[in-house]
Amino acid sequence: MRLLITGTPGVGKTTIAKALGKRLKYTVLNEKEFAVKAGVGEWDAEENELVVPLGKLEKALNSELAGKDNLIVEGHIACEARLKVDLAFVLRVHPELLELRLEGKKYGEEKVQDNVFCEGIDYCLKHAKRRYGRKVREIQCGGKGIKEIVDIIVTELEKVGA
Repeated sequence: MRLLITGTPGVGKTTIAKALGKRLKYTVLNEKEFAVKAGVGEWDAEENELVVPLGKLEKALNSELAGKDNLIVEGHIACEARLKVDLAFVLRVHPELLELRLEGKKYGEEKVQDNVFCEGIDYCLKHAKRRYGRKVREIQCGGKGIKEIVDIIVTELEKVGA
């Protein structure tokens, strides 16, 4: 099975993907690390972030996914891509909790507000539903521990016979 874990920055994608990967014995691909390794994207010094062209990332990731199984792709850009995955999990938290998390990670005020806004308007969820349709599962993470969230995902996988 090939899985996607996506959502707004700060919702817990990386933490949950690593814990889920460990539990299921799946390989976890972080989209940003993959993009750097694959030479997709460029560093924008002014914005202090990696700028990744979606089309190039999508093509490179789908090439990596081809013929492979037991993989988890995690990252926030992936909600906008069309990856060859079996299920897509969109992690969610209340915008106020997200704001606290991002401030704790020392995000700049503008970045915090941009991401809080995106979470508030369901940006990742809407895009994921457009790209992946019935393969999307929304997971509310606020107030839940890592193990509980992983258990929820595993239950969803069991429902589809994975």
